[in-house]
Amino acid sequence: MATWPSSPTVARAGAAVPRHVVLVGLSGSGKSTVGAIAASRLAAPFVDLDARIEQRAGRTIARIFAEDGEAAFRTLEVAAADEVLSGPPSIVAAGGGYLDNAAARRRTLAGALVVYLETAPAIAASRLGPQAGRPLLEGVEPAQRLVAMLERRGHAYHEAHQRVTTDGQTAAQVADQVVALAREKAGW
Repeated sequence: MATWPSSPTVARAGAAVPRHVVLVGLSGSGKSTVGAIAASRLAAPFVDLDARIEQRAGRTIARIFAEDGEAAFRTLEVAAADEVLSGPPSIVAAGGGYLDNAAARRRTLAGALVVYLETAPAIAASRLGPQAGRPLLEGVEPAQRLVAMLERRGHAYHEAHQRVTTDGQTAAQVADQVVALAREKAGW
């Protein structure tokens, strides 16, 4: 577990108030799986931004991409994140490209503990399987596409407050580290 830039716990009236914990990383890094486990262990709400978007839009992510394009999806993603982050503290699984939006990245880093689930593209691709069902991975070799995504998004991921390497670990082991960070750095 690597320590990155400081992320102080918010204090009110002398007592720490839990902050959101936002998990970021490539598709296949385990954000949704790890987030659900960590939230359960912390007795915290869990929000998967992609699921929230699908619920609000009444369409799948793939359909939003196909009908409206990636830019429209990213607008929905930022709106969903802003809604979640203005609500009660929770564990949040953000989409792989969420941090691409510089303004959203700044707001999220300022108000939440951001944890990068670092995963090698080949391992992420193997977790996703051959039929990943992810719009940005369709029609290409997933591992190659994930390498390109990591090259483009790596700078944003590296702005996260903390990093947990997922390679060679089970989801439960990664969740243990996220829970420890949530307790130590985010007041849970």
